[in-house]
Amino acid sequence: MLTNFSLAAALLYVICPFIPASRHLLGLSVTAVAWCLHGLALGLSVYEPHALRIGFAVMWSSAIWISVLVYLVENRNFSLEGLRLLVLPQAALTAVMPLFFPGSLIDLANKPAMFPWHIGIALLAYGTLTIAAFHALVMYVQDMHLHRMRGQQTQTWLEKALDKLPALLKMEHILFLLVSLGFVFLSLTVLSGVIFSEQFLGVAFKWDHKTVLSLLSWLLFAILLAGRQWRGWRGKSVLRMTLFGFLSLLLAYVGSRFVLEVLLHRSAL
Repeated sequence: MLTNFSLAAALLYVICPFIPASRHLLGLSVTAVAWCLHGLALGLSVYEPHALRIGFAVMWSSAIWISVLVYLVENRNFSLEGLRLLVLPQAALTAVMPLFFPGSLIDLANKPAMFPWHIGIALLAYGTLTIAAFHALVMYVQDMHLHRMRGQQTQTWLEKALDKLPALLKMEHILFLLVSLGFVFLSLTVLSGVIFSEQFLGVAFKWDHKTVLSLLSWLLFAILLAGRQWRGWRGKSVLRMTLFGFLSLLLAYVGSRFVLEVLLHRSAL
């Protein structure tokens, strides 16, 4: 059943980018079905009786799954063709990744009650900031397109998709909404992680790569939001800081677990 759901979701995700933009409603419907199948596959991958299966593939797939949801919600008001071309092919890949890299099984019997909540909030943070990073990439390409393609008569399919995006000011507004929401989730992740660490390890922080990179990501997003609020930051510097903050967060958990599980063949919490 897990394999069938994963493969079906991946197939629909692959089909979605080829649905013409003129069939907007059809594209959203197919994406929504793929998202539901992806979610069912994730549920079967993660949850075991009295245990959770956690690994870099599951975490990355979960983040992209939440990213697709945010994309669907955004598309109710704006046609985001450029974002569709970035998110959905990656969703197709991550839908099947847990089949090949299932991760390690974590027994909940000896874990504090905070642990499942910490994982859930972390997934919300990863997912929201992942779509923010995709959004920043689209804005970067959109800005380059506006500066280089003025007066050009013929356009590629990607350039036509970029022309259908909202104006950069509106895209920037959406980006900061996503970053603000992701920052709230990330703050709750850090806070719940401190509580979990105190209950399970007896210390507030376990100073490993995951903790340092997570705090660095939190700091970068905090500076970004403060700069936007008090200095009116905008433009490419905002996009770069968004991507650096996301990269730090990505390396904090998904990257570290990839090294442990795939390269070193070790399991870790």
